[in-house]
Amino acid sequence: MTEVDWKDRIAVNPNVCFGKPCTKGTRIWGSLVLDFLASSSTVDEILRKHPHLTRDDIQAGIATGTEAERERFIPMVMEGRG
Repeated sequence: MTEVDWKDRIAVNPNVCFGKPCTKGTRIWGSLVLDFLASSSTVDEILRKHPHLTRDDIQAGIATGTEAERERFIPMVMEGRG
């Protein structure tokens, strides 16, 4: 698979899904794709359940989530160090 630029496949529209990043032309949030994968769904299962998505759309959803995580800073406290 070639490298996918998620910005070509993901749209943010304040009038669609409360402005959450979605696969263009759908209401499938990038984070929903990550939820599917985290719950042990395979890419093939996601594509069967959502035939309007492509493998590139799924890759874009993953890329959107990873970029959002990189941009977010959450202070972490190590256990036992209060």
